[in-house]
Order: sequence, then structure tokens, then C-alpha cells
Amino acid sequence: MRPADAAPRPEDPDADLVLRVGRGDLAAVRALTARKLPRLTALAARMLGDSAEAEDVAQESLIRAWRQAPVWRFGEARFDTWLHRVAVNLCRDRLRRRRPGDAADLEALVDTGPAPDRGLEARDVGGRVAAAMATLPPRQREALVLCHYQEMGNIEAAAALGISVEALESLLSRGRRALRAALSDLVR
Repeated sequence: MRPADAAPRPEDPDADLVLRVGRGDLAAVRALTARKLPRLTALAARMLGDSAEAEDVAQESLIRAWRQAPVWRFGEARFDTWLHRVAVNLCRDRLRRRRPGDAADLEALVDTGPAPDRGLEARDVGGRVAAAMATLPPRQREALVLCHYQEMGNIEAAAALGISVEALESLLSRGRRALRAALSDLVR
């Protein structure tokens, strides 16, 4: 394994920032936060359905990144993949701690009633998609969020979830089928 202060590997676009964060460079901390916080917050919000919890998860993920930066071992994994895995695991922990009725409560937050005018139709469809996503098994939802919303490739998403690419593709396929069934009335 390479030491933490070795030259960054070119295939990791975050390597330079991580190295600088590990050295205590506050500008690098700000830059890494600006680069990663919005995507981590979006990931957590889609998985948890709660913006306040999502912000907590994103911030906790970045705190762990700052702590890891001084000893980060370049070449073992891309930093972004590791950071997404941290966020996914924090979301899983929060979902496990919820009471059994909480998943149903998430669906109740989405207004599925008819939109008052045509301009709100897109918002209504988005709410329906969010409600359908909330009903998926957690692993299928995680796979869909990473690949479709976070725009990760299959290899990177599989690494973030700690599963094989084949297992990821199976989760994606089952999740897409379930969403198509749940939203069949929207397809014209």
C-alpha cells in the first residue's frame, strides 16, 4: 500500500484535494465541501425522505472524510466512491433506527392528489415517483439512487454498495420493474 503522503493517483479526480485536506489546508477543505456536499445531501434526501436528516448525514460523511484524509491510501478506491459508501451506510443506520411505521409515514408526506393547475403537473409526477421509490426495498432504492440520481456508473455504484456489478444490475432491474408497475398509469 502507498503511504498517505505519496503522490496522488491520476485516476482519482479528488486525489489532490484529499492530499491537501490531509495536510490541513483549509482552502482544500472548503473546496472539497463545495464539491461533495450538494451530491451527498441529495443522495441522503432521496434515501431518507427527510431534508434535515439528509443534511446531518452529508455533514457526518464529510467529517469522516476530513478525519480519513491524513491517512487516505490512494489507489485502493476512488475517494468519491468511498465517500458515497459512507453516506449510504449512514443512511442505512438511520433507516434501521426508525420505527416500523416510519416508511409508511414517508409516503404520507407526498401529496398525490391532483395538481390545482397544469403548471404543477411535473411536481405531482415527481411526488409520485418519490412515493414509489419509498416503497422499494432499501437495496433496490439505493442502487437506483446511485445510478440514476447520483449518475454513478455500475462499477462505481457496486463498489459504493459493496456488491458485485451483477448484483447491482439485478437490483436495478427489479427496482425499475417495480417502479414501472407502480407508475404504470403515468406511462402513455
